[in-house]
Amino acid sequence: MISSSSFEKGQGFVEYGMILILVAVIVIVVAFLLGPAIGNMYSQIASGI
Repeated sequence: MISSSSFEKGQGFVEYGMILILVAVIVIVVAFLLGPAIGNMYSQIASGI
């Protein structure tokens, strides 16, 4: 039989995992949307030097 404390630890790990996945998805979406703009900005800076 599984004790409630080990179940709660497992539940906590799952919750942290879901939060990390959500943050990773948000970072990927933001990088995908802003990637070309940031690349253009770096290109303009590099060509200006």
